[in-house]
Amino acid sequence: MSDIINHECGIALIRLRKPLEYYKERYGSALYGLKRLYILMEKQRNRGQEGAGIVGVKLDMNPGLKYMDRVRSCGLNPIQEVFNTINNQVDSSLLTGLTITEAKERFPFVSELYLGHLRYSTFGKNNIDLVHPLKRSSNWRSRNLALAANFNLTNVDELFQSLIEVGQHPRNYSDTVTILEKVGYYMDDEIHDKYRYYRDLGFSREEISVQIENNIDWQSILSKSSSNWDGGYSVAGVAGHGDAFVMRDPWGIRPAFYYQDDEIVVVASEASVIRTAFNVDDLGIKEIEPGHALIVKKSGEISDLKVREPFEKRSCSFERIYFSRGNDREIYKERKKLGELLAHQIVESVNGDTENTVLTYIPNTAETSFLGMVEGMESLLNQGVIDKKPRVEKIVIKDAKLRTFITSDSDRDEMAAHVYDVTYGVVNPEENLVVIDDSIVRGTTLKNSILRILDGLNPKRIIIVSSAPQIRYPDCYGIDMTRMGEFIAFNAAIELLRECNREELIQAVYEKCKKQQFNIKEDIQNFVKEIYEPFSDNDISHKIAQMIRNSSVKAEVKIVFQTLNNLHKATPNHVGDWYFSGDYPTPGGNKVVNTAFINWFEGRDIRSY
Repeated sequence: MSDIINHECGIALIRLRKPLEYYKERYGSALYGLKRLYILMEKQRNRGQEGAGIVGVKLDMNPGLKYMDRVRSCGLNPIQEVFNTINNQVDSSLLTGLTITEAKERFPFVSELYLGHLRYSTFGKNNIDLVHPLKRSSNWRSRNLALAANFNLTNVDELFQSLIEVGQHPRNYSDTVTILEKVGYYMDDEIHDKYRYYRDLGFSREEISVQIENNIDWQSILSKSSSNWDGGYSVAGVAGHGDAFVMRDPWGIRPAFYYQDDEIVVVASEASVIRTAFNVDDLGIKEIEPGHALIVKKSGEISDLKVREPFEKRSCSFERIYFSRGNDREIYKERKKLGELLAHQIVESVNGDTENTVLTYIPNTAETSFLGMVEGMESLLNQGVIDKKPRVEKIVIKDAKLRTFITSDSDRDEMAAHVYDVTYGVVNPEENLVVIDDSIVRGTTLKNSILRILDGLNPKRIIIVSSAPQIRYPDCYGIDMTRMGEFIAFNAAIELLRECNREELIQAVYEKCKKQQFNIKEDIQNFVKEIYEPFSDNDISHKIAQMIRNSSVKAEVKIVFQTLNNLHKATPNHVGDWYFSGDYPTPGGNKVVNTAFINWFEGRDIRSY
């Protein structure tokens, strides 16, 4: 509850399909695209607060003039810092009276094509060199490439080695640099082939450059580049001459949506932000299909092409629960359903005493599932399952002026105790206090501060409800949850094994993982599942309740988790549940989970991929 989870990034791409004069006349500014990009990024700030960057590409600039601009920040407020930097260089008032040609020549980011990125780091320090978009530079426009991505790959080691084998010397061992160079390698290869083809047809070198720009086969480039990528990804790229693309992993793990009309093409990580920024109907917003790439040519021509053979779609359910903006219609419905489906378990947890039960939520992001929980109780009342409807109260209020992220880890729990204000006097000593949250990952904040706050209200019993199931396994596709020892569910299972004198199972799982550690990822099995097999979900939930309740808490404490079956009922189109089930969508997932267990067993606090 209220645990910090560093998670996946956000992307935003805008291509203006008409001349800039059109937008200046209709919308009053040649910076129309840039202003829309700002809205897209601000509306996706939930996806990245550690860094932000944008690239602008100007079409048809004369030689000697800059045609690609980039600015990045990893400051405390990176989106604002990026756009402040641009605004300091491009005062809208200075554009008055200039032709579009003059404005493009004199000022940066007066562009037809924009690529933006919001970063949540999953690996490495938060430094400017790792902030997207990353860029390859060249004197040939078509060889300039900028990439921004929401992704993690499980097999960076394989991909890095493949670059070495073709004679490259990558400057950094990271998945971002690796994919940039991977795409760049096949882009160079494509351009070389095109150069020879048009040379043999008798074109001059200057003419060849134009022909190459007009005829680059992005489907082939992206297909070859990503052929052995294992992981979840939405990767966006822009070339210096004006082509652009966004491709999605073949399992559909990481999201990407787009909208197009005669004025614009826009891509973002979430559909709702497109709707907000451009005031368009849901029906006009489409999802990029798994294994496909949306390709926008310099001419403005748009195509949706398959670059990898799709697998069974395994889009991330946890993203729907925790990360995505809740104003999306489908996500809103799903989150309400998650709360509604918990009603029976909650009634059981209070021993049927709904008359003396108070329902509430913490933090604010759990409000939607809370509303569903209330509706679920009303449904049980109408069915005659319960005689009395629980009381609903606003118990916990977050003080938005206090920010825990500015403190060190050691001070964070103490700070968290003051971030939340509680309404005293509305919970009676004979009552059960039911508090719903999106998820429980580590349980540290819950144990160190939240339970103490709730206990101060003097309830008989505190029931902490998670709209997500027990998080048992690490992620490796974009969310920074890679260490087994961070999961309260895993620690509970280990404690139960020790209490039952089953520690030999821990050793056995370790040996199995070690035995296959250096196998190819396709031959690796998830043995960590065996840690949980001796126990029911309720056994683990009961143990978690014991672990988070310290001696100062007077009330009885219970934990209720969503079931896997109900998760699938609530999010039927998003079946990626590996956090909870251990069923990874790609072979690399099994390698990651076993490595994470080995690292935990050996006491190594390091990343597992």
